[in-house]
Amino acid sequence: MSAPVQAAYSYCEAVTGQQARNFAYGIRLLPYEKRQAMSALYAFSRRVDDIGDGELAPETKRTRLEDTRELLGRIRDGAVDEDDTDPVAVALADAARRFPLPLGGLDELIDGVLMDVRGASYETWDDLRTYCRCVAGAIGRLSLGVFGTEPGAPGADRAAEYADTLGLALQLTNILRDVREDAGNGRTYLPADDLAKFGCSAGFHRATPPPGSDFAGLVHFEVRRARALFAEGYRLLPMLDRRSGACVAAMAGIYRRLLDRIERDPEAVLRGRVSLPGHEKAYVAVRGLSGLDARYISRRTTRGRA
Repeated sequence: MSAPVQAAYSYCEAVTGQQARNFAYGIRLLPYEKRQAMSALYAFSRRVDDIGDGELAPETKRTRLEDTRELLGRIRDGAVDEDDTDPVAVALADAARRFPLPLGGLDELIDGVLMDVRGASYETWDDLRTYCRCVAGAIGRLSLGVFGTEPGAPGADRAAEYADTLGLALQLTNILRDVREDAGNGRTYLPADDLAKFGCSAGFHRATPPPGSDFAGLVHFEVRRARALFAEGYRLLPMLDRRSGACVAAMAGIYRRLLDRIERDPEAVLRGRVSLPGHEKAYVAVRGLSGLDARYISRRTTRGRA
């Protein structure tokens, strides 16, 4: 690997380590080349997200996002040289040469962030699922391009579907965790139908639930939905090699434990950001690396076919 490409990857790894602790925790279980590629994917995705979340005017955000889409087109066409001044583009271009990345997923991510810029809201779960597939399901499919599947793995033709579904599970967990922060930014992601059903249409602008609402009922309803998505998406694990499976199990396991905490104390998401301590993340990583989750899912899948 040339010095400019190595430097580009180092930049992306630094961005990942600083900005995405849960993600960085999971990908450290991967072999070096795969870890580099995942860092390049994260750094590009982070750039897109930062445009959407920044303080720029909506029209400027749209222009920046379309500029980023043009850069993605250059990467797709192999038109980014290793001495390009943009380290994220250099690293992602190299990763795309090394791995079969479905780069169209990053176009979907840009489409999803454009929904945020337009101030889109979601009436039903089907509406929200479309958004989640853009901003998270697509990342799951891109990650699968790095992981690959084991030769002859049963059901591998559905691997991309399971990766997509696991992305939805992670995103719905994020949405639950960030309801207060998102409300402060003028965004509501949970479906309007669900909010109305539980008396939460007034939104989440304070550290207590809306008066007269069944906020705990809403959270438990969404937690059950996320758990069902995790159960389906976890079918991916037995299709991956040991270290890729460990990476996925670690990241998904961290978010599943976040769900457990949110379920036990629904109002915690209104008081602050729910997170896991480092020792609990380490336990999840060890469990993933041991293959326990993959073996458990494999047994469940086998029983389901019987």
